[in-house]
Amino acid sequence: MQIPRLHPDTIEEVKLRADIVDVVSEYVVLRKRGKDFVGLCPFHDEKSPSFTVSQTKQMYYCFGCQAGGNAIKFVMELGKRSFADVVLDLARRYQVPVQTLEPEQRQELQRQLSLREQLYEVLAMSAQFYQHALRQSQGQKALQYLQSNRQLKEETIQQFGLGYAPAGWETLHRYLVEDKHYPAQILEKAGLIKPRKEGGGYYDVFRDRLMIPIRDVQGRVIAFGGRTLTDEQPKYLNSPETELFSKGKTLFALDQAKGGISQLDQAVVVEGYFDAIALHAAGINNAVASLGTALSLEQVRLILRYTESKQLVLNFDADKAGTNAAERAIGEIAELAYKGEVQLKILNLADGKDADEYLHSHTPEDYGELLKNAPLWLDWQIQQIIQNRDLKQATDFQQVTQQLVKLLKNIANSDTRNYYVSYCAEILSLGDTRLIPLRVENLLTQIAPAAAAYTKPVSAKQAWGSSKVSQSPIPTERSLLEHAEALLLRIYLHCPEQRQAIIAELEERDLQFSLSHHRFLWQQILEISSGDGETRNFASQPDLISRLQDHFLEFSSEMGLISHLFHVNEKNQKEILRTPQVVQAAIACMDLVMLEKRYRHFLELWQQTDPEAEPERYQSYYQAFYAEKIKLQKIDRQRLFSITELL
Repeated sequence: MQIPRLHPDTIEEVKLRADIVDVVSEYVVLRKRGKDFVGLCPFHDEKSPSFTVSQTKQMYYCFGCQAGGNAIKFVMELGKRSFADVVLDLARRYQVPVQTLEPEQRQELQRQLSLREQLYEVLAMSAQFYQHALRQSQGQKALQYLQSNRQLKEETIQQFGLGYAPAGWETLHRYLVEDKHYPAQILEKAGLIKPRKEGGGYYDVFRDRLMIPIRDVQGRVIAFGGRTLTDEQPKYLNSPETELFSKGKTLFALDQAKGGISQLDQAVVVEGYFDAIALHAAGINNAVASLGTALSLEQVRLILRYTESKQLVLNFDADKAGTNAAERAIGEIAELAYKGEVQLKILNLADGKDADEYLHSHTPEDYGELLKNAPLWLDWQIQQIIQNRDLKQATDFQQVTQQLVKLLKNIANSDTRNYYVSYCAEILSLGDTRLIPLRVENLLTQIAPAAAAYTKPVSAKQAWGSSKVSQSPIPTERSLLEHAEALLLRIYLHCPEQRQAIIAELEERDLQFSLSHHRFLWQQILEISSGDGETRNFASQPDLISRLQDHFLEFSSEMGLISHLFHVNEKNQKEILRTPQVVQAAIACMDLVMLEKRYRHFLELWQQTDPEAEPERYQSYYQAFYAEKIKLQKIDRQRLFSITELL
């Protein structure tokens, strides 16, 4: 359901009525300590409670992992749910009337909510009907198939709610419409029955099939998959698209797997229902199934909510069909993998087996070992390219090189690309290490001809390149910058009297925050200030922190990186007591980083320019990076004592 924008009054009323202690207590055992409550943090493993809930402030905060926010944020983070979805749920729970930003949308929203509730109810009733039918005489064939062919135990059959759809054309229709008095239109909208083309009436969509409920992340039945027990085609039949079910936005068993994915920081994606079920039955509880379609961006984003390292393992058969399935399944996420936003791995099981078959003859530990050693997608692709090729033959060597170049061109991250250029060069050198530099140069020339077209004398430039300023950021430098920017933002948030001075310094030096999460927070601060019509009067915003936290409820991933700035502990308090000096030191540190970026930029342009072909541009870049170098030397002398001591 597309939820229209909710009226601010509804959101505010939900905040007022949803007591945070009441909400959090459903998930965390809280104990009173002074005026606040404490408990074990649900967002990370801990033995001593560092998670606090303030009833007066209606806020929670963990001093261990820095998670924090209000009741809405808590439910969003814990369930990985959207802002609007959580507000609607809390509104229902606390009986808050729902208003939309556009008044004319309110009636339509209420109608949609009512329809969805009816669909959830009728689908839950259908699941119970199918489970009951599995235990009757007519369902014995299906039950035997589960127990003998699939080797599933009773607890697994119950865990996944497996059932049986009787062979009759109207069995479910009669039960729900005639016995339970549900409207036939609701069953049709739920994808359970279809209207007859002739003679009127309806017939059941699923007949004489083993039934597998498909649930949403919250565990509610939203559709079914039906496996035939005969030679009928298709072998697997899924529910049609409905108000609740979209095949490209759903992953089978995610409701069962989300905890395991978070705990193991890895998600395993298999192709079939029974592959996922078999893995869970074997104790491998981070597996989901893709419902036989190419993985969509929506499905991937759904999984990635639960893994910090963004690690996805695709497990399909090792035969040609399985290889094609893996390539098809990757679908839209290839671009994310090339950019390094997804750590994509491929696990092919030997002898063309799927996960279910593999576990019939191997232990869960065997499978876990294969998971651990699964190659990254890029490595897997390279192996596919060189498989069954004789690189000593000129034709094969040329074709493999062309395919490798095509692959390398797609890799957006320069560090990753450089690594794989070296890796591919080793493969193409056929064990002769003397050929590796030549192969690297050859690959680079084909990937980016302009960058490798001119090789300049290096004597003078090596002298410049070995100057005091490093050509690549070093970790201590970045950590110093991160600390400086964070301090500046914390001072801005907690010391209103310093806001005007910070703005003035940033504008005077034309500085920006270098780290993306700090830059994002600063943009939100300026937007809120501008929206108040008080762009220049920054000190007149006493509720800035509260408003920012509300604003960030819809940006949960960004909030996770900056939430600690909204709170002040004893160490922070000591730091910001010296605000004038700290502001100056932090600004100087940011200034230094900007100068270094410009220095490296002009130095790189100079090194890439041919002095014979473009003498004017060559001289211009030289003067530019030399000027930045002089500024760097000057500010470096100034900052050696002040920044490191103050920060």
